[in-house]
Amino acid sequence: MNSSQKQIENPYVESRKPFQLAFKRLFDIAFSLIVLILLIPVFLILAFLIIKEDGRPVFFKQQRSGKLDIPFGMYKFRSMKVIQTSEGKSKDRIYEWKNGVPDEFIFKTGSVDNPNITKIGKFIRKYSLDELPQFYNVFKGDMSVIGPRPEIIEITRCYSHEQKMRLSVKPGISGWAQANGRSEMNHGEKIKHDLYYVNNFSLWLDLKILFRTIWQVLSGKGSV
Repeated sequence: MNSSQKQIENPYVESRKPFQLAFKRLFDIAFSLIVLILLIPVFLILAFLIIKEDGRPVFFKQQRSGKLDIPFGMYKFRSMKVIQTSEGKSKDRIYEWKNGVPDEFIFKTGSVDNPNITKIGKFIRKYSLDELPQFYNVFKGDMSVIGPRPEIIEITRCYSHEQKMRLSVKPGISGWAQANGRSEMNHGEKIKHDLYYVNNFSLWLDLKILFRTIWQVLSGKGSV
C-alpha cells in the first residue's frame, strides 16, 4: 500500500465492524452470482437489441476510482452509438480544481435527447439497466452491491482530503446518495451523503439503501 492509499484509508471504518464487513462480502458474492444467473435471459435480450440497432460492442468499459483510489474497469451495457467516442472518453475533459471538486458541480454524461444515444440506450438508461453488468464487478470484488458510486479518475484526482474519504470503502452499484435522489443532486450533496454512509455503515443501512434503490429504479426516477 502506498502513502496516498494510507491517507485515504479510514482505520475506524475498516476495524469497527469486521463481522458485518465479512458478511457484506459474502452477501456480495452470493447476491451478484444469483443476479447474474437469473438475468441471463435479460442480458441476452439486451445484447441482441444493442447489436441489432448499432452493432458491437455490447459492453462498455471505463476506468473508475475504486477503494483507496485504486482504478478498475467498470462495465456497462453500451448506450451510445459506436461512432460517438465521448462516452467513456472522460480523459478528454479537463478538470483543474485546486481545492477539491466544487459543491455545485454536476457531472452529466448527456441528456436522453442526445442524438448519439441509441433508442435502446434511452430505455436502459431510464431504468438503469445499463448498470447490470456491474454485478460482475461485484462478484470480482472491485465493487459492492451497496456503496458510493464509483467516480471517474479525472474527477477523483481533484478531490480534497475530505472528499477522498468516500474512497475509503468499496464503491457500489447504488449508495446512500442514489437512494436519496440519484442523479438529481450536485457534487456537494453527493459527497455529504457518501460520507454519511462511510461513517454510519451497517448491514441495516445497506438493506435500507437496497430497497430504496429498487423503488427508485422501478419508478424510473432520476437515472444514476
